[in-house]
Amino acid sequence: MALSTFVPAPSSKQFAFPVPIIGSQYCVGYPVDLAIVRKFMTTGDFDVIDVQGNVIFKVRGKFLTMHDRRVVLDAAGNPILTLRQKIMSAHDRWQVFRGESAEESDLIFSVRRSSMLQLEAKLQVFLANNKKEDVCDFRVEGSWTERSCVVYEGESSSKIAKMYKKTTIKSVLTGKDNFNVMIDPNIDYAFIVALIVILDGVKSIGSSLSDAVKNTTIYFLT
Repeated sequence: MALSTFVPAPSSKQFAFPVPIIGSQYCVGYPVDLAIVRKFMTTGDFDVIDVQGNVIFKVRGKFLTMHDRRVVLDAAGNPILTLRQKIMSAHDRWQVFRGESAEESDLIFSVRRSSMLQLEAKLQVFLANNKKEDVCDFRVEGSWTERSCVVYEGESSSKIAKMYKKTTIKSVLTGKDNFNVMIDPNIDYAFIVALIVILDGVKSIGSSLSDAVKNTTIYFLT
């Protein structure tokens, strides 16, 4: 399936080789421009589409008694990732597993807030083999009030993806927030999608976060 060949402004670093987190099939040698469209306002359901209108992922929310669980499916409806909010975690930790598994052997990465109280989006991402978690492998930073986030490599200033608000006349009339998601070449775009879905889950924990991406629809950059 063809993805976008739209070329955004270059980031601070271009990766010469693929950086697969979920899988090498999700790493392409050109920038990817995706839209994540909320299907229902309260269930955490999304469709992820490319600029040609092709659905490449579907996200379905499954809310349990003790924690939030979301499943990322491919276009054919096959589960590729399960995102689970960890029960009783101090920093609102989420864990991402392959398929529909919840086994430790299938853990790919985990995400946590850098602190309990924060007005801005500051998330740390740790790959499964980073047991000590002294330094994060990736991080997400931005402003909830400005509706903008950037994904960085580790603790560096190297940007690998960015999401920011775009206001259109249609969005003002319908009361929806619009977001663009641009992903650098050779970066695993399934990984970036999972991070954005987790951002949506994290924002619902507190009132300051719930205003961040309320009524969110992510559109293409035009």
